[in-house]
Amino acid sequence: MTWIALATVQDLPSVAAIERAAFSDPWSLRSFREALDSPSVYFACARSDDGGVVGYVVAWFVADQGEIANIAVSPDQRGRGAGRALLDAALGEAGARGTSAVFLEVRDSNQRARELYASRGFEEVGRRRRYYRRPVEDAIVLRRTLTLAGV
Repeated sequence: MTWIALATVQDLPSVAAIERAAFSDPWSLRSFREALDSPSVYFACARSDDGGVVGYVVAWFVADQGEIANIAVSPDQRGRGAGRALLDAALGEAGARGTSAVFLEVRDSNQRARELYASRGFEEVGRRRRYYRRPVEDAIVLRRTLTLAGV
């Protein structure tokens, strides 16, 4: 069973390790530390039954727009619902903050993530050519419009 809780400073080493395992161009520990201190940021972790961090999401909200900046699950925990739970938590936070639309970028080749986002109502609205490095690849820009009732 996975549960979601706001990230803490104590979670950062685990988050950084998952980040390095998941991405070829990872965020720095400093970037995650700064995210903890920003009121416009929602930073939460998926936790296993024993409280260990198995994934995380970082989203920010400005005015009525949101962006899921980073979401990842430990490779050994993928396919067990943690990514879905993190995405749903971020969308719930977006609704609570009165957000009208949430955006994100995803690697063109990341079919598993694209299927997850599509299952939650995200639609393709653009492409950023050569957005990703290591390896160079296009990003697909996705948007989820939220209703007044939230998610």
